[in-house]
Amino acid sequence: MGLIGLETYVPGRSPMHRWEPRQKLVSLMALMFALAMVQRVWLVIPMVTVTALLYRLSGLPLSFLRQRCSYPGLFILAVVILLPLTSGETVLGQWGWISVRGEGLTAMVLIAGRFFSILTLGFIIFGTTPFLTMVRCLRRLGLPPLMADMALLAYRYLYDIGHTLGTMKQAMQLRGLGQRPAKRRSVAHWAMLLGNLLLRSYEQSQRVYQAMVLRGYGQTTSLGGTVTTTEQCSRGWGLTVAVLAIAVGFVVAEVSL
Repeated sequence: MGLIGLETYVPGRSPMHRWEPRQKLVSLMALMFALAMVQRVWLVIPMVTVTALLYRLSGLPLSFLRQRCSYPGLFILAVVILLPLTSGETVLGQWGWISVRGEGLTAMVLIAGRFFSILTLGFIIFGTTPFLTMVRCLRRLGLPPLMADMALLAYRYLYDIGHTLGTMKQAMQLRGLGQRPAKRRSVAHWAMLLGNLLLRSYEQSQRVYQAMVLRGYGQTTSLGGTVTTTEQCSRGWGLTVAVLAIAVGFVVAEVSL
């Protein structure tokens, strides 16, 4: 599972790794919302440039981004690839019955640019901050305790579900099921595998909840605090102010120009 490798490069020493988690989360989320508001095509170049600089500053390798952008990238490509051919009235070029339209091309560039930038910023957050630390920061920023617990449990048991799925697939293949020659039967086998996985996940969730209740879940407890030094906070203010200023700049450029 690709999610399992998100924390591979968390033990780093880049400025993004040393950035105080709450400041990083608020600043990058503000920048992501600002980029989502961009509607002017000329802002795509500075948007992608800023994203690339931040990714460079994070110290994460390009392989980390390439591996995790492949499937979402293919999905968004399938969505926007036909826009220049079907959307708009201004024809920029025509080859036989194929015509490239200006409005569709502009929409494709905007969607692709926003998608790449926002997804990359998300990978910077997840790739430089431990998930538990992130949940603690969200708790201190007002996230309800129940949602924090749900996020922690979902993240924890994704590993178990992935391991169970791999074991079931291997067992199915060893028994000669899911082979290509009988396509209808293969689809039925995969459907039964997924249904079995859902049933097992549901039963496991019931056992986990009952075990948590027996151990006092629901009582007033506090999620352990993150250790944040004054030096870490002061060191992160420069990045915080810079990123928030960039976010405000994109909003101002979108509204006023």
